[in-house]
Amino acid sequence: METLPLTKLELHSTGIIKEINCKSNIKRRLLDLGLIPNTPITPILKSISGDPIGYEVRNIILAIRKQDAEKIMVFAK
Repeated sequence: METLPLTKLELHSTGIIKEINCKSNIKRRLLDLGLIPNTPITPILKSISGDPIGYEVRNIILAIRKQDAEKIMVFAK
């Protein structure tokens, strides 16, 4: 498995969260929303401009800005 930023994960491809490298206040919010290490995450919706992107995590859809998603590292097949 390779490690890459969440923004590089293809639509409808599932990755596993490895780590979150955001500032502490953003990191806390993402952790509170369920983005914790070893959790599957799948990009499923992309806005017309490409920012934000909708990700499915724990049976919910979260819109995450590109600048934050770039700092979330995932394992991908």
